Amino acid sequence: MPAIDYPLEKLHTYEGRNPRPEDFDTYWERAIAEMKAVDPQIELRPSEFQVPYADCFDLYFTGVKGARIYAKYVRPKNVTEPHPAIVQFHGYSGNSGDWNDKLSYAALGYSFFSMDCRGQGGFSEDVGGTKGTTLRGHIVRGLDDHPDQLLFRDIFLDTAQLAGIAMSMPEVDPARVGAMGGSQGGALTIACAALEPRIKKLAPVYPFLSDYKRVWEMDLAKDAYQELKDFFRRHDPQHKREEEYFTKLGYIDIQNLANRIQGEVMMGVGLMDTVCPPSTQFAAYNKITATKKLEIFPDFGHEGLPGFGDLTFQFMSDL
Repeated sequence: MPAIDYPLEKLHTYEGRNPRPEDFDTYWERAIAEMKAVDPQIELRPSEFQVPYADCFDLYFTGVKGARIYAKYVRPKNVTEPHPAIVQFHGYSGNSGDWNDKLSYAALGYSFFSMDCRGQGGFSEDVGGTKGTTLRGHIVRGLDDHPDQLLFRDIFLDTAQLAGIAMSMPEVDPARVGAMGGSQGGALTIACAALEPRIKKLAPVYPFLSDYKRVWEMDLAKDAYQELKDFFRRHDPQHKREEEYFTKLGYIDIQNLANRIQGEVMMGVGLMDTVCPPSTQFAAYNKITATKKLEIFPDFGHEGLPGFGDLTFQFMSDL
């Protein structure tokens, strides 16, 4: 078959290139402790959008560093027992999307939560000093500062905090919560399940934010990864600090979180993906030790994978 990356046989054994910081585990334990110490100040407001068989809410909570985070929350009506829930994460630069695509899960009797990432296309705050979008440079935000200042550290924590909030709702069974998303949303699905190991099932699609050094070496630091090239051109033009920077990016590299996942995994990957190269996705998938399966689409890139939405719905339907 045509190939833009390693042969499939090698992809199945590839372990990643990006360095893993020596204090990676203590870094994330400290971060989780910070998150758990936050008073979330949860606020639910009925949304203007409503349907007869579900209640729709605008949900706000306070995340680390004081940011107010927004999520859509759809709760099925006439379901009296604690029921399953899904947490969903969107692609880079986007937002939680329209209400209507959450309603199939409400019809299934599930609650559904969909989060806006800080500083991107939705209503969540990036508390870095300005209101509104701060999109360009989210991967490298904090790279010249202490690792605790990496923006994606905080976004990863937001995902776990939202999952914990969902699990705390009296109508939700905390043992039956799933996570899903594509691209950035796929990365956040993996991060969420790693930092909140009670996630029972997760369905990431072509996850972003994995194996940064491999992206660089493939000369694919463009599109969603363009800021890596821009950062080196402006801040380290001779790459004298290359190893230091890639090691620091290792704190927010999902392949290094993947072995924490305890839930069952179904992941979708397109082998012609030039935005999030297949090898970077396999680097994360191959480190998952929980029950897992991979749905491969040989001729597809970073685009809709036909039928994967239906596979995901069926995968989640027995939570």
